[in-house]
Amino acid sequence: MLYNVVMQSLKNKVVLITGASRGIGAETAIAFGKEGCNVVMTFVNEVGKAEDVQKQAKHAGAKSVELVHLDIKNEGSISATLKSILLKYGGIDILVNNAGVIRWKKFVDQNDSDIEDQLETNLIGLIKLTKKAFPHIRSTIINITSGAASHPVMDLSVYCASKYGVKGFTQVLAMENPTLNFYTVSPTMTSTEMTDYHGMPPSKVAEIIVQTAKDGYGKPSGSDIQVWEVIGNSPMYKEDEK
Repeated sequence: MLYNVVMQSLKNKVVLITGASRGIGAETAIAFGKEGCNVVMTFVNEVGKAEDVQKQAKHAGAKSVELVHLDIKNEGSISATLKSILLKYGGIDILVNNAGVIRWKKFVDQNDSDIEDQLETNLIGLIKLTKKAFPHIRSTIINITSGAASHPVMDLSVYCASKYGVKGFTQVLAMENPTLNFYTVSPTMTSTEMTDYHGMPPSKVAEIIVQTAKDGYGKPSGSDIQVWEVIGNSPMYKEDEK
């Protein structure tokens, strides 16, 4: 088992978060802002929402907050995004692969576009971004998966396949690269557009992502951090629910 290197402080660390204009990604940008990080947020279409999150992350205490357009399905966009980040910061301490899409449909009702969009965004784009960023990662890669990466969910066949793939990809990266830290964080149902705003606040998931970057909850690199387990075992979260 390969144990992670604990980061006592995240202050001044460079954190790249994909899909950061809303939901878990937005709250994660704000949460890393509270730690005094240099936060780099990516967005695709919703520049207005992204700018609002940028302001919140700055207000929270971020050392800097950069907003970068990224189409995770386009290799040219991936290269341009990384080039701009590396020119300014020289490297990336923490990569949070959060961008994702979902199609709530039975498999027989999903068309080619539905299938390709989920696989290219959730899995293939994540792998390609990680590949290009890899030589410049200084510490940790956190891949956001789902409970659907651990058990099947009706009407989410392709989404499950993509998230299972991310989980396996992360585990093998940890085996092959013992000097870096790799984790998946698997949220339970979270209140975002993807779930029609049912579930726990994304800010709680973001807190767990930040703590994972700090110490991986004491688990070896390659581990899957299950949000429901953390919340169930934490006196802090139990207190919040009273």
